[in-house]
Amino acid sequence: MLGSIIRKFLALVVLAGVQAFAQTAAQSEREEMYSRYLKFGSLTKGGSVRPQWMMDGSTFWYAEGAPDNTVIWRVDPKANAKTALFDTARVRKALAPLLGHEPPHSGLPFNEFSFLNGEKQARFTVENRDFVLQLGPHLITLLPSSSEDQKNRTDDRFVGKGLFAGARGVREVNSPDHRWSALTRDHNLWLRSSADDRSVQMTTDGIHGYEWDVEGAVWSPNSLRLAVRKADLRQMHSIPIIHWLKSAEEVEWVRYPKAGAPLSQNELFTWDILSKRLVRVDVGLNVDKYFFVVGWRPDGSELYFLKMSRETKTLDLMAANPTTGATRSVLTETRDTFIGGLQFLNTGWSKVFTMIGGGDRFLWMSERDGWNHLYLYRSDGTLIRRLTEGSFPVLQVVAVDEKSGWIYFTAHAEKRLYDTHLYRVNLDGKGFTRLTDGIGQHNVEFAPSKEFFLDTHSSTGRPPAVELKAADGTVLQTLSKAHIEALGTLNWSPPEEFVVKAADKKTELYGVLYKPHDFDPSRSYPVVDFIYAGPQTTVVPRTFADVRGLHPQALAQLGFITFVVDGRGTPERGKEFQDVVYGNVGRNEIPDHVAVLRELGERRPYMDLGRVGILGHSYGGYFALRAALMAPDVYHVAVSSAPVADLAETPANGIEPYLDLPQNNREGYEYAANLRLASSLRGKLLLMIGTSDDDVRFSSAMKIADALIRANKPYEMVVLPEQPHSLVRMGSVYAYWQETVRRYFQECLRPEQSLPPSKHQH
Repeated sequence: MLGSIIRKFLALVVLAGVQAFAQTAAQSEREEMYSRYLKFGSLTKGGSVRPQWMMDGSTFWYAEGAPDNTVIWRVDPKANAKTALFDTARVRKALAPLLGHEPPHSGLPFNEFSFLNGEKQARFTVENRDFVLQLGPHLITLLPSSSEDQKNRTDDRFVGKGLFAGARGVREVNSPDHRWSALTRDHNLWLRSSADDRSVQMTTDGIHGYEWDVEGAVWSPNSLRLAVRKADLRQMHSIPIIHWLKSAEEVEWVRYPKAGAPLSQNELFTWDILSKRLVRVDVGLNVDKYFFVVGWRPDGSELYFLKMSRETKTLDLMAANPTTGATRSVLTETRDTFIGGLQFLNTGWSKVFTMIGGGDRFLWMSERDGWNHLYLYRSDGTLIRRLTEGSFPVLQVVAVDEKSGWIYFTAHAEKRLYDTHLYRVNLDGKGFTRLTDGIGQHNVEFAPSKEFFLDTHSSTGRPPAVELKAADGTVLQTLSKAHIEALGTLNWSPPEEFVVKAADKKTELYGVLYKPHDFDPSRSYPVVDFIYAGPQTTVVPRTFADVRGLHPQALAQLGFITFVVDGRGTPERGKEFQDVVYGNVGRNEIPDHVAVLRELGERRPYMDLGRVGILGHSYGGYFALRAALMAPDVYHVAVSSAPVADLAETPANGIEPYLDLPQNNREGYEYAANLRLASSLRGKLLLMIGTSDDDVRFSSAMKIADALIRANKPYEMVVLPEQPHSLVRMGSVYAYWQETVRRYFQECLRPEQSLPPSKHQH
């Protein structure tokens, strides 16, 4: 009898070992698939064209097949012809004796060049040597090394980081005639010549904290004047960035536009390149205003700029005389809530204003009736007419063809709510027409002649293609289609688009859901909610191989169901939909995500709502943490990257449009703070933060940790030394970040333990 028991025990041990081995092997296979899905974009070839327009304004060239089999095509839309611009065999043969060996690869050994001598010659570089090719006979000449001094040097160089925390790198600003580049050095304004690369100092009064700034500087069309600002940062809040990895720790103090605290005080100037005269523009009282230059009259006689109040409820279009600095108010927009909010400040103010004609008229985009639409104005601010109307938002003016009288723009005006198409309307407000076909997103680039455009389009389930079209939308030819044969090895299927109700049980929300490559509806899978929920942007992936969907799609391969949704308070659906966030940051976002999760689970029994995780970075880090604290019975595991403890500690333009200044809305900020909810944590929590994060400050993570310790709540933290807020775009660091997320969700949600669904899970 004892022997029988031992044999049964050994059999169970062997069976358990076999099952464990099979489970480990399956999970290893899934992790391999996860890694391959992270490279999803590289498995899609083609489907993109980067046109380089030629002198006639319609013809263009583009490179394809680099680096192995590069071909440079010349496309003549008027003849609807696509031909090779260079004879590859002749180029390779002529280059061989000059290089001393056969050129690399099998196609052209270059994929970029510049025309010379009226497009009769082409200049290119191979192996750090410069050559000139005569296009007809294909004769190639090696240029002497000294020719480096003759290159056009307006190469869009970086000149450093912006003036305060969270700012991106700033590039030189090149003049339209390519003769000069404006830059800053030692807090002052400089000009660099493209002819000989020499730099000339133009100002001497800049000091640390009160300095010249070329970010947003704009040249006049004739290249004779530059609009540029001088910023006084001395009253701004400062934060320490500690450089821990140096032999002796160093502290760097950077200016921080803290909510409720003094902002940068900006002055606007015009600079005359001939007289070297600076003229200060009269912008009125310059306390707590945002400024952005949007353009010049074609003759350079007047400068247009926008002035927005700090709470973003008042927007003024101003015009300035560059000789005297005198200004006039052209028009004013006011709102009870914000005008555009953070997405308006982040994506470029110039989108709201488009100069047309000789400067006597302009296009203006306004959400004054609840939807973003186009209006035609005279330069004195007189409204001529409204050009578009309807329950849809205009997104961006793409081109203006004054000769034919057409305005071309993108909008969401279809039943598929977020599909982006190209439309046109004439200057009389008539002839509204859609010019693109096919569901999904259409990215359009017009020829300078305005007679043709390239339409690059795709959806989450349809690979990209590039079509050449006439201005009326007539398809001339397909230039490129993506090849996705390599995806067959991934057992890939498109993500599932869904529409569910928000927490109010009436508003429809749109999102996408990803499943494992070996999905089995009879099994049960843990769920991960990818959240951002910031009010300035949408985050649902809507194109093929959309970078916003790469991580959710890859993580699903480990045995998760993942999803992304745009909740109430986000843009691109009209003012009423976005205004839900006004005065209510932190109130509706998590209830909306909970409602989405539960409705998805009700219809999909394979979603295990007993194992739910949430992940977010920045605004998403704030909401991932908030989900764990507001809905601990729903979210069992949270990864909060760049976590926000208190919105009053964040940048002003990121929160004040929605909650006003902290001193004006203490109750709203107190409710939105995560610190007060620390005792509610019941699930697993991982915090991730870079020590050089100058947007969501390192101190925010420390305050969260302190609150959790005081509440006796366990948590985990990963600190990324010397990493800024944009760590998710930093190659090796992002890879480490992804691996940390993967391990944490695998360890805490155990996707390998997927079992047949149970009615009790819901």
